Amino acid sequence: MIRRALWQGLLAGTVGGVVMTLGEKIEQAVTGRPDSHVPARVLQRLTGLPERPGTQPLPVNWAMHYGQAALLGVLRSVMSQAGLRGPLASAKFTVVRLTNDQILENATGVGAPPPTWPRKELVVDVLHKAVYAFTTGVITDALAARNGPGPGQRHAALRPGRHTGVGPLARGDAHAR
Repeated sequence: MIRRALWQGLLAGTVGGVVMTLGEKIEQAVTGRPDSHVPARVLQRLTGLPERPGTQPLPVNWAMHYGQAALLGVLRSVMSQAGLRGPLASAKFTVVRLTNDQILENATGVGAPPPTWPRKELVVDVLHKAVYAFTTGVITDALAARNGPGPGQRHAALRPGRHTGVGPLARGDAHAR
C-alpha cells in the first residue's frame, strides 16, 4: 500500500499543484494580485540558501511550490489507500494543506498567522488550496479505487452504519489488496 501511495501521491500532488497554479494565474490576471515569493523565501530559510530582497528566483519558488504539492500528495494518497475518499476527505485534506503552509511560513518568520491577513487574501488562499486538495483527491481516489475498497471501507461494509461491537478486520485482511 505504501509503495502505491508514494508514486500515486507524488503524481497526483504534482498535478494538483499545476492545476492550483493555473487557477492562481487566472485569478491574478483578473484581480491584478502580484506573484507570491513566499515559497522561495521559506525554502531559503529552511535550507540556508542566501536570501535576497524583492523578486525571488523562479526555480527556488517552483521547487518549494511544487515540492510541497508533490510531497503532500503522498499523504492524500495514503488517505485514499486507507479508504478515506471523496469530497469530505478532500475537504479535510484542504485543512492539512493550509496547515502545512502556515507551519512552515510562520516557523521561518516568512509569514504571519492568517487571522492577521486581509480577508480577501485569506479567501483567495483558501480557495487555491481547496483547488489543489480536491484535484489531488480526485486523482488519488481514482488510482486507489483500482485496487478496490480500502481497509476502512471494508471494515465499514461489515455492518453498515456506525455501531458498537463491530470488531476490526482480521490483521491479514487489512492490507491484503
